[in-house]
Amino acid sequence: MKFARLGPVGQESPVLVDNGTNYDLRGITPDIDGRFLESGGPDAVRAALAAGTLPVLDGADTLRVGPAIARPSAVICVGMNYAAHAAESGSAPPENLVMFLKTPNTVSGPFDTVLIPRGSSKTDWEVELGVVIGTRASYLDSPADSIRHIAGFVVANDISERDFQLAVSGGQWSKGKCSPGFNPTGPWLVTPDEVDYGNLRLRSWVNSEPRQDSTTADLIFDVDYVLWHLSQFLTLEPGDLVLTGTPEGVALSGRFPYLSAGDVVEVEIDGLGRQRQEFAQA
Repeated sequence: MKFARLGPVGQESPVLVDNGTNYDLRGITPDIDGRFLESGGPDAVRAALAAGTLPVLDGADTLRVGPAIARPSAVICVGMNYAAHAAESGSAPPENLVMFLKTPNTVSGPFDTVLIPRGSSKTDWEVELGVVIGTRASYLDSPADSIRHIAGFVVANDISERDFQLAVSGGQWSKGKCSPGFNPTGPWLVTPDEVDYGNLRLRSWVNSEPRQDSTTADLIFDVDYVLWHLSQFLTLEPGDLVLTGTPEGVALSGRFPYLSAGDVVEVEIDGLGRQRQEFAQA
């Protein structure tokens, strides 16, 4: 199943996207959030679809596409999780999983305009597979347990300001990761039964020119390992978003210019949809 949220900022309606039709889910849930995911909401939607009781959302094609999930309690990110990206960043592949955080207010719609922060000279793009948590995960016994806690997958763009991240960070990364809108998410939350999350193609373009092209088969730490490992150090809550890392092909490599006002970034993951953001100066 594919879930989405349509409407103005802060007033999005939850929908099921099925064969090009947007079904209104407000009779089942007020939003696509942790409460919906952990309480059997997807099963209720599946049953309603099979019974033919879901109404079509009128005018859906005219509505803004919001982030595929409501604001999570946490956005947990994995850094340098593709060997080639670690190399272009000037680092060896990590022996231990690198974790950092983005603030929840970075989560934005997949087609929303993104503001380049004041004082920025190195705003960068990063296509990533996002994992949405469906049930609470703490101290999982093994990576094989992870799938039971996954509600679905999303396209994410982990936008970063590299000077803020590396030069004035004080040794942490989050200054360069947390500008508002720095995490376009969606257009859909896709349930695990519809994707082979171990082998998904990720791509990005800037002004229609190709930048990144890789698959999740190239992850150093795969999705199941990532969730198991994180659960040993923190509790993953329903609705939380985990970003699993980006492949090579970003501006940090020195091969491409950083983003400027007027630039357009597109990112795509097979089966999960495509995003498009125009960048403007804050």
